[in-house]
Amino acid sequence: MMCTENNNANYYISIRRECLKTLLSRCFFSVILFFFSTFSLLAQNDFYSTVAEIRISFKEESWDEVLDSLFENFGEEGRLEGDVTVNGKLFKGAGVRFKGYSSWDLSQEKNPFNIDLDYHIDNANYQGHTKLKLSNVIHDPSFVREVLSYEIAAKYMPVSKAYFANVYVNDVLIGLYSNVEAVDENMLEHYFSQPKNVLIKGNPVALQYPFAQNSNLAYTHGTDSSGYIPFYKLQTQWGWNQLLRLINTLNNDTANLPTVLNIDRSLWMHAFNYALVNLDSYIGYSQNYYLFLDENKRFNPILWDLNMSFGSFRNSDATSLNLTVDKAKKLNPLQILTSSTFSPRPLIKQLLLNTTYRKMFMAHLRTIIDENISTGWYYSRAQELMAAIDTFVQNDTNKFYTYNDFIHNLDSEVVSGTYRYPGLRDLMEARLTYLQTYPGFSGAPIISEVTDSPELPALGEYVCVTARITAGQSVRLYWRNSTHDDFTSIVMSDDGQHNDGLANDSVFGACLTVSGKTLQYYIWAENDSAGIFAPQRAQYEFYEVKLKLSEGNLALNEICNRQVSLQTTGRPEGWIELFNNSTETVYLKNLQLANGSNYFIFPDTSIKSHGFLMVATELTTTDNMLCAGFSPETSSMIYLKYADGKLIDSLFYNNPVGNESAGRYPNGSGPNKLLIPSFAGYNRPSFISVSGMVMFPNPADTYVMVESNDLVQPALIEIVNSSGQIVSSVYVNESQISNPFLSSNMDISFLPAGVYLMKVSAVNKTVQQKFMIQ
Repeated sequence: MMCTENNNANYYISIRRECLKTLLSRCFFSVILFFFSTFSLLAQNDFYSTVAEIRISFKEESWDEVLDSLFENFGEEGRLEGDVTVNGKLFKGAGVRFKGYSSWDLSQEKNPFNIDLDYHIDNANYQGHTKLKLSNVIHDPSFVREVLSYEIAAKYMPVSKAYFANVYVNDVLIGLYSNVEAVDENMLEHYFSQPKNVLIKGNPVALQYPFAQNSNLAYTHGTDSSGYIPFYKLQTQWGWNQLLRLINTLNNDTANLPTVLNIDRSLWMHAFNYALVNLDSYIGYSQNYYLFLDENKRFNPILWDLNMSFGSFRNSDATSLNLTVDKAKKLNPLQILTSSTFSPRPLIKQLLLNTTYRKMFMAHLRTIIDENISTGWYYSRAQELMAAIDTFVQNDTNKFYTYNDFIHNLDSEVVSGTYRYPGLRDLMEARLTYLQTYPGFSGAPIISEVTDSPELPALGEYVCVTARITAGQSVRLYWRNSTHDDFTSIVMSDDGQHNDGLANDSVFGACLTVSGKTLQYYIWAENDSAGIFAPQRAQYEFYEVKLKLSEGNLALNEICNRQVSLQTTGRPEGWIELFNNSTETVYLKNLQLANGSNYFIFPDTSIKSHGFLMVATELTTTDNMLCAGFSPETSSMIYLKYADGKLIDSLFYNNPVGNESAGRYPNGSGPNKLLIPSFAGYNRPSFISVSGMVMFPNPADTYVMVESNDLVQPALIEIVNSSGQIVSSVYVNESQISNPFLSSNMDISFLPAGVYLMKVSAVNKTVQQKFMIQ
């Protein structure tokens, strides 16, 4: 890493560069342990589930003035170097800057922070997070608007996680902040298979208001992408041409819009913004959102900056300025179709001009209101959040409102100067009353008795989906054969010809062929008044047909007896480990584990792609593991079977001597080996007889595992494509581990199919091996 210091101004501006050979020779690099135990991860509290403690330490006593100067003069580019401790874990040389627009001010003691943990040390992270986004809660007396909003949105679309953090600088408490997950590769990989694709932030370089266009996606800056650079922030190395294609199609070729835009995700974003009166968004000043290009070359909008939701921001709704609280309560969700806007809002208008999309938007709006507002869930959750942070709020001497304001803003309006912050309950109760009588909000069909048959269909077989539809005029089945594919739709019929019983009996059906690794579907029904989804959170949630497993998808992976488990992992029970080799979730309901006369029938459970499932062999366990209730007999086979007795997999168990388990190596696919016990982790052999390295699976699809026991660490692992370009690299240094076993689990989901070279440069030698991505 190469740094340039400007000592005259007493601040640092870092220039990020790759210096792999220099870092390797100096052994000055971050320690990245990609081999991990799922059990150990589960034992940690998620960063966004508890109030984090973040301590920042600067050498500069005048750090506040330095950060102000950096932010004023260099914006996002200038950072001050400091040490950051997150829940007790120290990060040396982190890069810290202020952030925000209206939330930052020179006169404030409590400004928002943006922290790069990996500023000097590549991939330095806390639970996978390399960047911290800390908001100062300046526009929210209740303190819970942002966290609550993200929790609601997470039910319907990919969004950041959020909770709270208590922040100190040089051991002085600054205050309680909202702690929001950055929209970056780490966040995106939880929702998309190619998280390194194009990412664009909808925020102009200089926000112009109230009448400017900002990041509104209008086709108003010419046919060259350079005209749009001041209005959007590219977060990746490329993407301007893709953005221009989206803008052109959105404004001039809406018939092809589904090929460049995730329509459903856009409708969910708009429904969320109108439901929770989140106007500091695409609605108001056309900002505070991201666009991510998914595996199907479609942009997905992602919400951002929700600190002024629940009517805190009312400067504009695109049709008028300075909305009163009463007007916010009655915000018309379709007003952009009937009212003139200060500047175009094509991402809303072009979609809502389509009758079906408009009904889908209203269905999503109804779902958000029904599940969160009508039920009172938002209020109960807000109370829980406020109780969790009460003491922290009281101790925050830099907060922008009084403690009484914090207590009262959940229910009642708080006035600060000339600005009014509506009480959450006061706002949402009135909003509920308004929307319940809004045309198109009610009158939707009723979908019930959704079924698919037959059970456990195999590849190439027909599956028929049926549902009872009351008051529906048009019904469609949306389906796909892979989790990351787009959905395709076909008509569902009530004609007695589609496994739907009798004609005109209100049971609709459609049949299709299983042609992929999974079959996921949802139903859309509409009439003249409104429409409805089943499940109602579709497309984000869907039904999934449980398919017959393809050979090799599910493996009996490892068996460990009680005594060895206690001595090596500290767990008091023996266990049987299953591993999902596939790229889709597998379902285990009614599958059987059998050993001699003993057997165990699985309940309705599943294993995610490349995930583990642990089954205890004893009746008592330390946690909520499934329990088989028997230990495998010595020198015997253990079988995994379907309910009809057909074999899925088997594993020979010969009670090992010493502290070893028995299982497959390479993990999930290899033959029986004696192993170092690895509870819910990738299998490691107790001895590797072949020098160099072992790599699996090969061919690979989403990940590849590299292992060796004779390469001296630290080591640099590189993946090289057929053109000789290094397309991925990682450092491994496990010298602190008593077992000097090199292991790295590398993400390759973003790489295209082809032949690659895996190269490992260790202290003692360099080895390489070809592998294929399929």
